[in-house]
Amino acid sequence: MENGASSDGKDPSAFLGEIIGAPVTVKLNSGVVYKGELQSVDGYMNIALEKSEEFVNGKLSRSYGDAFIRGNNDQLQLPYVERYITVQSSEEAWHAIKDMRVRGAPAIAIVAALALASELHRLMACNNIPSEAPEVQAFIAKKLDYLVSSRPTAVNLADAARKLRAVASDHTQRPGSTGRSVATALIQAAEEMLKKDIEDNKNIGKHGAQWIMANAAGKPKATVLTHCNTGSLATSGYGTALGVIRALASADNLNHAYCTETRPYNQGSRLTAFELVHDRLPATLITDSMAAALLAKSGSKVDAIVVGADRVAANGDTANKIGTYGLAVLARYHGVKFLVAAPLTTIDLATPSGNEIIIEERAASEVTNVRGPRASNSTNGIELETVRIAADGIDVWNPAFDVTPSTLIDGIITERGVVEKDASGQFHLEDLFRNSSST
Repeated sequence: MENGASSDGKDPSAFLGEIIGAPVTVKLNSGVVYKGELQSVDGYMNIALEKSEEFVNGKLSRSYGDAFIRGNNDQLQLPYVERYITVQSSEEAWHAIKDMRVRGAPAIAIVAALALASELHRLMACNNIPSEAPEVQAFIAKKLDYLVSSRPTAVNLADAARKLRAVASDHTQRPGSTGRSVATALIQAAEEMLKKDIEDNKNIGKHGAQWIMANAAGKPKATVLTHCNTGSLATSGYGTALGVIRALASADNLNHAYCTETRPYNQGSRLTAFELVHDRLPATLITDSMAAALLAKSGSKVDAIVVGADRVAANGDTANKIGTYGLAVLARYHGVKFLVAAPLTTIDLATPSGNEIIIEERAASEVTNVRGPRASNSTNGIELETVRIAADGIDVWNPAFDVTPSTLIDGIITERGVVEKDASGQFHLEDLFRNSSST
């Protein structure tokens, strides 16, 4: 991507304001050139190009859908450097997800969908798309299976793949279908997923904020603790649990937000803190081990703990970033409401309980090493370094997620409202899917 703006060493808010509307030229190895203006940088993750011209081998060509090229903020560089990487293929998306250059259950699903859409668009632009619909359907199915293997715990990715497979299958079976028509249908479906995710997140924020204020004992403003990163960087935009905090702030109902460091990958200190500072919200960073002391401190009354989810089982058991279960236990002991914020795509009715959820285990180096710039570095010419912080030879256990039992969850916030347990203490999440297009 070519433009006149550079993010290195600049304040994020100033940088974003500077590049919106900047002239952009995107050149693909295939010879396709897109020219236009930068329309938006949605939640620091997705770069959208407002296409003004499309050229294929020097000739004006018609568009094959709205998915062209996507850029993702490399989250391994944040908050020190804001740098976008292009994701044009399923292989590039797989590595971006596996290496956690993009993370967050909703975000990885959208990145996977848009990457496959970009790959199909490139094939069509170069006239390399198979002419037969079944051949393109098989290509799509193979790529989706591959993408799902990048992160098995997050159900959103598998759900997106299931829906895109259905789109490809449906259009393949239509009379007169071609390889191009199937590919175009998938591109359009991927773009709709992006749009719907943002809409769903804003509804989650609204419902969650209203529920918290209704249970805040008449207080005009609420104090909320959150874990990991569930904001614009973890979704298509706005966020789930962090979206609830944003909604509280928009309604002038936010007293203060606390975010945990979220070891070992520090998504809280690197990413959530970055978003809170960017939005200029009243916020404080704590280490994971400080949460109990915070809840016990009388002067910092926390009204609710709001977290996201990577998978919610049919009974409400929730897999989320490691440390979530501990926060739920603390919340119950201290009488603090514990809420899970997640779209319907995160709810997996096919998984009866948390016992059946596969927990991803990651490399020991994520625990024994930390990465960042030297504290003495200026904002110019930042170089990231990896430093070891543990004794050589120590054994490491590094599960990426834990499972919080539904018994410790007071409510599950979705785009359709907040689900509470019945009189017997059971969630009935299946009610959310009645007459729903999400099934």
